[in-house]
Amino acid sequence: MKPIEISNDDQYLFAQGTHYEIYKKLGAHLCNMDGKDGVYFATYAPNAEEVYVIGEFNEWREWDKPLTKLGPGGIWAGFVEGAKENDLYKFFIKTAKGDVVYKADPFANYAEKRPGTASKITNLEGYAWNDSKWLNERDSKNVFREPLAIYECQIGSFMKHPGREDGAYYSYREFADKIVEYCKDMRYTHVELMGISEHPFDGSWGYQVTGYYAPTSRYGNPKDFMYLVDTLHQNGIGVILDWVPAHFAKDAHGLADFDGGAVFEHPDPRLGEHPEWGTKIFNYSNNEVKNFLIANVFYWIEEFHIDGIRVDAVASMLYLDYGKKDGQWVPNKYGGNKNLDAIEFFKHLNSIIHKNYPQFMTIAEESTAWPKVTGAVEDDGLGFTFKWNMGWMHDFCEYMKLDPFFRKDNHYALTFAMSYNEYENYILPLSHDEVVHLKCSMVEKMPGFKIDKYANLRLGYTFMFGHCGKKLLFMGQEFGQEREWSEERELDWFMLENPLNAGMKKYVGKLLDMYRDYPCLYREDNSWKGFEWINADDKDRSTYSFIRRTEDDKRCLLFIHNMTPMAWENYKLGVPMQGEYKLVLNSNDVEFGGTGVEIETVYKAEKDFCDYKDYSITLDVIPPYTALVLEF
Repeated sequence: MKPIEISNDDQYLFAQGTHYEIYKKLGAHLCNMDGKDGVYFATYAPNAEEVYVIGEFNEWREWDKPLTKLGPGGIWAGFVEGAKENDLYKFFIKTAKGDVVYKADPFANYAEKRPGTASKITNLEGYAWNDSKWLNERDSKNVFREPLAIYECQIGSFMKHPGREDGAYYSYREFADKIVEYCKDMRYTHVELMGISEHPFDGSWGYQVTGYYAPTSRYGNPKDFMYLVDTLHQNGIGVILDWVPAHFAKDAHGLADFDGGAVFEHPDPRLGEHPEWGTKIFNYSNNEVKNFLIANVFYWIEEFHIDGIRVDAVASMLYLDYGKKDGQWVPNKYGGNKNLDAIEFFKHLNSIIHKNYPQFMTIAEESTAWPKVTGAVEDDGLGFTFKWNMGWMHDFCEYMKLDPFFRKDNHYALTFAMSYNEYENYILPLSHDEVVHLKCSMVEKMPGFKIDKYANLRLGYTFMFGHCGKKLLFMGQEFGQEREWSEERELDWFMLENPLNAGMKKYVGKLLDMYRDYPCLYREDNSWKGFEWINADDKDRSTYSFIRRTEDDKRCLLFIHNMTPMAWENYKLGVPMQGEYKLVLNSNDVEFGGTGVEIETVYKAEKDFCDYKDYSITLDVIPPYTALVLEF
């Protein structure tokens, strides 16, 4: 164990907001100082009068282990001989007003399992990684021209141990074995994990954080989490983390009022609090706060080999008046509602991350029409790799919920997203947010009797996988879970005993197979070169047809969707060229839970003008609520 020292250069860079490895200095680090083993503790508390470290190593004596203020920047540090791995600790801070507060370490790498609130000394060194093949292959690829099919999941409710009363969670290591098996079977490319950073309340799903540098102890220790990432990588599956720089929890042991004053949050409550969420807002004008957040992304990349982050609630950061009434927010210096400090933060974050890790994905959950979210910073963009297409998600869900009688009146809800598709690099998300808070599960959103609901969902998923944009499904949606998701119970795996659910899972697996096997579905995702409407205007029959193609026009796919309970016979359709069009997927097949209406499997194009095309094919029938996919 090497000695640790926080130099003047460290302090200067941190104050400038550019010390991207500050997590190696602040926090609690096992080391040897002058031949003595112990721990070097350091924290940022610029308003504090005095700072002490207390813990199991000194029987929690409050005034026993003082830290020294290193300079005007507000960093306090000191070495404690005899402190050891797995000891619990906190910072004991005397404020400028003479009060005392007990705080968990903002840079702690491990935390006491809730309901405990102490930090825990740990050692991140020594894990033997075996994912070099994955990392090398990842860094040689262009993420925009590769398949990206994300399985969003929450570890605590994916599966649980039966008959246990401790939460029954799978550990990181147990989850690793289950999720690898499942994702390889289904052929997802990536897993997106909800709520990994330490958080006190299960019901926040990890979106109200107290420990940004600590994988939650609910499922094990940091090396157990390394094992999870390593195992996924060794099996060809990437890992994306939900990351929450928009706000943080007010819990007394956390970041709020850290040293008796505003350290991480903005001191003006109109800029520093979310009234709707009951949380604090980071002070994006403070260099040290920005450094805390940006270095956190470096930390997850360097220490845990993460492949990407999905940045939560970006819109709430970009708009000063987000979720606020008049009098609850402060305009910027130009009198507008744009948060200029947050804009600069995103540009800084994405610029420095992509400079150092070009293939690392930063994904924005941004729900407005803010321009150039994925645009280059040099062109006044925010610099994200991808943006969740929340507009597509909303239009898709609202359309699919409609009684089919009314779909003709809302036909263009499903065509609208292609009108702006070129402006951003999109991911099409059907996330956990769509199956909570009385919004119904995906299958229960669908109209009709039970068999109709499942047919509609297979139909809708086919439209999603054919549409431009990378893909994301939340766990349970792939087999048609009927209950809304809850973090308190595991997914309803028992439903796979039902033919409709087993068929749904099999069908989504086929969609994922097709998505990964046909380059036309992912190589030209934000260009009209890769997408062409055949008939976007057949609203009276509520049908949609389009082509996905590659630059060389090989192994192209023709998608046809009948969004009604009517069977359309002798359906004539324009096609781009002569030759054979072979059926590769039929959502109405019996094996998927369909009725199994027999249809032809090969169609030969005739020179017969239709849909502004010189050639056409005629389908003998398009069954009700059915999607057909033809290869040509």
